[in-house]
Amino acid sequence: MVLGALAIIVLRVFNPASTWFFPPCPFRALTGYLCPGCGTLRALHELLHGNVIAALRLNPVMMLLLPYVSYCGVSEIGEVILGRPLPQLFLRPILIWILLAVILVFWVLRNLPLIYPA
Repeated sequence: MVLGALAIIVLRVFNPASTWFFPPCPFRALTGYLCPGCGTLRALHELLHGNVIAALRLNPVMMLLLPYVSYCGVSEIGEVILGRPLPQLFLRPILIWILLAVILVFWVLRNLPLIYPA
């Protein structure tokens, strides 16, 4: 919990686009192509500064998944503090397959310069 808070503070203070200690994407370093997660740190940095539109431009899939991931994180914290987690969200298998398809389509589209310029 403390490490998570520290990570948020570091991400708020330091811009991943211009700070040396944030690691580059290994997939992009090896292939030259963007992965579905590319831009997530920069998007979170923008979001922590209140720039929702900039965060959406950097990684819209991350923004789509952020409420779910946040709920899971809050549930974990609730379990540590209160001794019980929040009610578990059940995702039907079809939703997981749709999410996978959205991520794969996003991955392809963001590497087409005419559709999603970097």
